[in-house]
Order: sequence, then structure tokens, then C-alpha cells
Amino acid sequence: MHAGAPSDLSLSLVVFILLVFLRAGGHKLFDFAVFTGYVADYRIIPERFLSVACGVLVAAELLVVLLQVVPGGRIFGLALAGGLLAAYALGMAVNIVRGHTDIECGCGGAVQHLSWSLVIRNCLLMAIIGVAMAYPSHGFDAFSSGIAVLCGVSFWIVFLLAEQILANSSLARLTRQDGGFVRT
Repeated sequence: MHAGAPSDLSLSLVVFILLVFLRAGGHKLFDFAVFTGYVADYRIIPERFLSVACGVLVAAELLVVLLQVVPGGRIFGLALAGGLLAAYALGMAVNIVRGHTDIECGCGGAVQHLSWSLVIRNCLLMAIIGVAMAYPSHGFDAFSSGIAVLCGVSFWIVFLLAEQILANSSLARLTRQDGGFVRT
């Protein structure tokens, strides 16, 4: 039974979100001390609660991944992902407004300092989650599932490339500000 194009797109987006959170959660879990330092730099969570809060964030990100593969957990997992992204965007925005843009975002992957482009990225990811939630994905045959997974992986690869472009842009901006950028 084929579920239709919106449902195919939804499964592709679920795979994409799963990969985004798997990478981010894994990065934070395997380099927990560094991640805790990034969160401390935001100056939002009191130091005495920092380790516990970071542990909860990592667990929540990995729960997002788990809920995408547990029957009946997808919508809750997507809602949790959207909530985490909203909280991260808010934390970034607060620090950008404070003028604290020299903070590493702590997102996982390439080093990126806080910028409005990261806040916009999180808002776009929340919109993607909204689309995935709007069209339930179920009733796939093997071919449709395979295509949807390949599309989700493709979305993720494009996302990784965009992340690297943002990181390079951030590095170039910092280099120009420090006077280390030589123009010919």
C-alpha cells in the first residue's frame, strides 16, 4: 500500500530530523565536558545546575532519535525536537542581543559562533518538523520506504554542507574582525 507524496515527504523529513539529532546528541554525549563548557558560555543556566541540565539536553536529543523508530513515538519525538530547537534558538537570540556572539553554538559538527543565521536555521528546522508532523507517515511498501530514507539522507547531506558553509562564513567574519584577513 502506497501512502502518497505528502506521507513520503514526511518520512523523508523524519529521517532527516533523526539524523540531525543523532549527530548532535552523539557529539554532545561523546564530548560532554566540552559541550558543558559551551552551555556555560551562554550564561543562562546557573553553574550548580549545569551538569544536570546538559545531561538532560543530551538525553532529550537521544530520546528524539529513539522516538522516531519506536512505534507510536514519532509525533512526541518530533514535538520534543521542535521544543529543543526553540529553546536553543531562544538561548542563541538572547546572547546575540547581549552582544555575546563569540560563543560556540555547541550544536555539534563544525565550529560555529552565534549568529542570526543559526537562529534562522533552527526556525527552518522547526518548520520542517511541522511539515513532518502534519502528514503522518505509515503504510509504506519497501520501495517507498527506501526512496524516503534516501531522500532523508540526501536532505541531511545538504544540511551538513550548509552547516559547513555557515561555519566557514563565521570563521571568515572572525578573521576579518581580528585583522588577520589579508586582502589583495
